[in-house]
Amino acid sequence: MSTSVCLLGGLLGLFLLVPVLMAPTQASMCPPLRTLNDSLSHRRRYMKHNFPINYTIRVHQKEVFKLSNISRMRLRVKGLDELVLQRLWFQVNQGVLKKIIRVMPERHPSRPYTAELERRFRDAEGVFVQSQPAEVFQQELPESIQNIWDCLTEEPDRVPESSWQFASPKSLLDNFLRTMHCLFRECFPTGTCNRTTAASHWRTGMNKP
Repeated sequence: MSTSVCLLGGLLGLFLLVPVLMAPTQASMCPPLRTLNDSLSHRRRYMKHNFPINYTIRVHQKEVFKLSNISRMRLRVKGLDELVLQRLWFQVNQGVLKKIIRVMPERHPSRPYTAELERRFRDAEGVFVQSQPAEVFQQELPESIQNIWDCLTEEPDRVPESSWQFASPKSLLDNFLRTMHCLFRECFPTGTCNRTTAASHWRTGMNKP
């Protein structure tokens, strides 16, 4: 009798545990990403109003990371894992935030905002890393994604001049926000980005002169 009760209790415990084990690790990302989202809602004030008109900074062309880039990679890389794109998103925006902070004097009115944004970004990245098995980050990336990764991590003095371009701080954070909503759409259910929209956005861009 006691054995049957123990077995029944064990099975019940297993059934209760299954939903937890099967719950997407993506859910753990939502709180820090929503905090980031809140900070980014103030980007116009800090990244436009506090800078000269038409102010731009030099970034690697791969750091101008738009919805069209995501769509292009999804179309060209067969079976591309969403996790790979999320890893790339973190790598891209890590560099973007560092470059924005680097051009600001210590007393620039937008520096505290950007420093706090970077801190929240690092918090989200930490949760992302902890939510995945270590083996995930040891897997070989698709060749085209690895090429982008290598470009982003190359020493600045070794980057060809043709690989640099200029972009405004606000446009970089606009891309930051839109691609975050697209790649972590489970955390932003009211967002408008989805695979179809992004693909359509890319094709429309191809038709422009």
